[in-house]
Amino acid sequence: MLNMRNRFERNNLFGEKNIHAVFEVSLLLKAILAIMEIVAGILTFFVTPQLLLNILHRITQVEFIEDRGDVIANYLLHAAQSLSISSLHFAAFYLLIHGIVKLWVIIGLWRKKLGYYPAAIVIFSLFIIYQLYRYTFTHSIMLILITILDLVVIVLTVLEYRQLRQEQKRLQAKPM
Repeated sequence: MLNMRNRFERNNLFGEKNIHAVFEVSLLLKAILAIMEIVAGILTFFVTPQLLLNILHRITQVEFIEDRGDVIANYLLHAAQSLSISSLHFAAFYLLIHGIVKLWVIIGLWRKKLGYYPAAIVIFSLFIIYQLYRYTFTHSIMLILITILDLVVIVLTVLEYRQLRQEQKRLQAKPM
């Protein structure tokens, strides 16, 4: 019976090893995003609205030569024209704090610190709530993609947390 269970778990898509591997990959993706947020947050403190507009003009110039009505290029330029210093500073602060908190939680999860698992679930849930709130204003596809990644990470964190707690109970129950 035990042999049959092991064979099923090895071939099961939702086996412990597969879930752990997907969990690790999702943490890596979130860590990369967190580092990008931290770097973007730091850089945004040094960007003026005019500099951003100049950069976007250079980037979108080729697009406008090909298609004057390019939706993305027009959207980017319009968004840059309506930015203020205070909104840039808010974005910088948000990116920096969001990235630091996310990276701190991810490092705790990688180290398998049990207290970080419930904290991660709460923090990522709060991020999702805020991202959905922001989506009502921005309708950004990127926010939806990040929210989906956060949902996947929450589910995987719950599964990983249960697995670690079961392992811990088994180790404590073993006679020495």
